[in-house]
Amino acid sequence: MPGCCGEDTKFDGASDSYKRRLWIVIALNATMFVVEMAAGQLAKSQALQADALDFLGDAMTYGISLAVIGASVRARTNAALAKGISLLLMGLWVLGSTIYHVFFVGAPEAEIMGAVGFLALLTNMVSVFLLIRFKDGDANVRSVWLCSRNDAIGNVAVMIAALGVWGTASGWPDLVVAAIMASLFLSSALQITRQALAERREHVAQGHSGA
Repeated sequence: MPGCCGEDTKFDGASDSYKRRLWIVIALNATMFVVEMAAGQLAKSQALQADALDFLGDAMTYGISLAVIGASVRARTNAALAKGISLLLMGLWVLGSTIYHVFFVGAPEAEIMGAVGFLALLTNMVSVFLLIRFKDGDANVRSVWLCSRNDAIGNVAVMIAALGVWGTASGWPDLVVAAIMASLFLSSALQITRQALAERREHVAQGHSGA
């Protein structure tokens, strides 16, 4: 569970199987970032663009996670803190952009939103399936799972937004979903940061007790 740092050693990602799965998921997320950002621009959908940023954040998160596997606790917690900060910044950007687009005239293209949202959902279901065995671990591993979970939730939300846009001929469902996704970024950033700081404090305490 996030923020729960007991005495048992947590999985730190040092597994060939885990690394192979991360490489696959990085490729999937990087591809979907390009596809969904382009589709978001075409459909004029804030929810699609917010979800595209989530894909980008995931690809970056997984890359950083791979880089620090096997490193010191300090290096791994630093990486987790950096990812927490990046999620916070993306959440604030999506929130600010959503507020700005409240004044945008015209509804997004529901058909494009729905089609791309479904493709993204399939991509994220594959990612979740590949990573579910490793959802519990240190802050670095935990951040990977939270990003995967965010994507799956975000894609379901985009499809709901597409239905709302189609049914109301209004952009409001898209904006509401984008705002909800921004809050998901912020919540995940808080969870990752709290767990990383707790693990660092625990490591320092153990070092002093063993001195």
